[in-house]
Amino acid sequence: MFLIFIVLGGILGGVFSATEASAIAAAYSLLLGTLIYKSIPVQKLPQILLSSAKTTSVVMFLVGTSQAMSWILAYENVPLNLSNALLELSDNPLVILLLINLLLLMVGAFMDMTPAVLIFTPIFLPVVLGLGFDPVHFGILLIANLSIGLCTPPVGTCLFVGCSVGKIPISTVIKPMIPFFVAMFVALMLISYIPQLSLWLPRLFGL
Repeated sequence: MFLIFIVLGGILGGVFSATEASAIAAAYSLLLGTLIYKSIPVQKLPQILLSSAKTTSVVMFLVGTSQAMSWILAYENVPLNLSNALLELSDNPLVILLLINLLLLMVGAFMDMTPAVLIFTPIFLPVVLGLGFDPVHFGILLIANLSIGLCTPPVGTCLFVGCSVGKIPISTVIKPMIPFFVAMFVALMLISYIPQLSLWLPRLFGL
């Protein structure tokens, strides 16, 4: 239970970043498991570290390939061309918002979240601001779309990690996850077209 306070307290207090918090959480859990609760035998540590290295290698391979793909997209001006194409298709803000959602869902399925945010935020932000959307609302919308992409093939990082930990092929989990995909899409549509769901808390704090 104290781990929650360490991680959230450290991040919110500016002591360490979210990435550093994951390393601190792992070190704290290892300390508890080996010295306090003694649930992790020392002789099993090499096997545990090897398994962790394999899982991490899967994630890093996905991040590396997504970074390469993001470079190719930026070099070919694909995001800018897509943005211009959206504005040419319709002048209806609701239609444009739907098209942005569909585009970001496709992007999230093929690209890691970090490069996708860096590439598409400066492309789409002027578009949505010109259409009168709140920038906070767009930020939440962007992250929601890309988070769904983390769970969808072919480059769903969280999906790959879960399958790697469970030692099962991705093809086995896709069908049972379809209801969850549908629920995530419905939630995304609610976030998109009912801004008050996303903005009531920021506005409560005057943002």
